[in-house]
Amino acid sequence: MSTREEIRRPGRALPFWVSLGTLPLAAIEARFGGWSLILLPTYAWWSVTVLDQILGRNEDQPDVSTPVEDLFWYRLITLIWFPIQACVIYGLIWWVTHTDHLAWGEIVALFFGVGVISGTIGIVYSHELMHQKTRVERWLGDLLLASVLYSHFRTEHLLVHHLWVGTPRDAVTARYNEGFHRFFWRVLFECPVSAWRAERLKLARAGRTVWHASNPFWRYGALQALALALAFAVGGWLGVGLFMLQAFFAIWQLELTNYVEHYGLTREYKGEGRYEHVLPRHSWNADQMASNWLLINLQRHSDHHYKPDRRFPLLQTYAPEEAPQLPFGYPAMTALAMVPPLWRRRMNPRVRAWRKRYYPHIEDWTPYREGTTPMPRGSV
Repeated sequence: MSTREEIRRPGRALPFWVSLGTLPLAAIEARFGGWSLILLPTYAWWSVTVLDQILGRNEDQPDVSTPVEDLFWYRLITLIWFPIQACVIYGLIWWVTHTDHLAWGEIVALFFGVGVISGTIGIVYSHELMHQKTRVERWLGDLLLASVLYSHFRTEHLLVHHLWVGTPRDAVTARYNEGFHRFFWRVLFECPVSAWRAERLKLARAGRTVWHASNPFWRYGALQALALALAFAVGGWLGVGLFMLQAFFAIWQLELTNYVEHYGLTREYKGEGRYEHVLPRHSWNADQMASNWLLINLQRHSDHHYKPDRRFPLLQTYAPEEAPQLPFGYPAMTALAMVPPLWRRRMNPRVRAWRKRYYPHIEDWTPYREGTTPMPRGSV
């Protein structure tokens, strides 16, 4: 276990700043195009996966009683990321719309790389920030989500996903045998609706209508409109198109991660609209070292759902006896998810083993697989 004194050392936080390595690569891609356009995907996916194999797993368990003031150097990278990301997005929109040395295919590839930055890193940081209690952190999380036109994710994640993970009511719990491509288009339509419904019910409990100023969807819409207006000011209608392109790529990468995190894992239905409490076994755990640096310990997802208010430097890992384990980190697993037959071959046996380990008394998994288990009335 890492002690408080060890955790507070700046050098311990430094590996979590590897996201800054994407910035010079984005500049190189924009300047040279061509072969250089593989740099960002290679850095974020393949080099991290190779490092995972070299460095192995990090089974260190930080002292969870460490006070927040001792986590300054960990938190700082999440606090400064929005202005960095905004400069990358709008700077490259300006560059592309004011130069002519990149072909259309190169421009698309460049903004795929921008989506790597805003999706693989930016949305992960927004996820950390939205879970915090300080207003500054929550606002920074909102700004990061607005920069990829996915602001409803905050409501959907906090009011739906964390409550209903592992049940049919949670759209982003990928069902057993459901391929990613089907999952992706399903959640694009279902999540905004479930987020709106969650806020509507929350407002109704307070005696308010959806038109009340406290409905965060007003803020979401205003921030996204501002983000698009700035893209237009920088690059005209082409700038708006490029902004939306990087947003799509970012959302695609977010939903790839969502797909991996809970694939096939379900909470037992207890009857009368009740499910068992969320436990570490209801999320796939991964403690590969390098990918957890890049994703600020998001892969310790079992602990995140068990203790949602725990900051990323203090997240715990679990042994296979307590939580199901992914064979590789998220970068490799999300790449595998893009090929459903290969994904099923690798993951379906693990889901079946998980069921046998934790729920040997459940003989018919059809309702869980098909999302037809009874739901409580009036639920989100």
